[in-house]
Amino acid sequence: MNKNTTPPENIKSNITDIQGMKVEVLKEGNGVAVKNGDNVTVNYVGTLQDGKKFDSSIDRNAPFSFMVGEGRVIKGWDLGVVGMKVGEKRKLTIPPELAYGSVSFLMIPSNATLTFEVELLGISQ
Repeated sequence: MNKNTTPPENIKSNITDIQGMKVEVLKEGNGVAVKNGDNVTVNYVGTLQDGKKFDSSIDRNAPFSFMVGEGRVIKGWDLGVVGMKVGEKRKLTIPPELAYGSVSFLMIPSNATLTFEVELLGISQ
């Protein structure tokens, strides 16, 4: 039995940590990368830690657009989409301090860790 828990060097991890948020690349994209100030269009599904879905642009058939880095969305989104390329899909596991904090919001309880699967559909400047 191999007790070595370090992954081999030739295996690249697709999970990173940004200010306590876990970002996992589920599918690679192509083209230019998102930067602050870009207007992006995404599809997303949001779930609570227990797996309960609280929101989905896909279910509404209504992709969501916002300007990155302007504070128009939760901080986890502003941080989590930077660097994405069109067609890329990421799983963002967002701690409360980068989401709604101690405030409850619609179906989201206070101090909730949120998970979003976000797919980048387009970028404009």
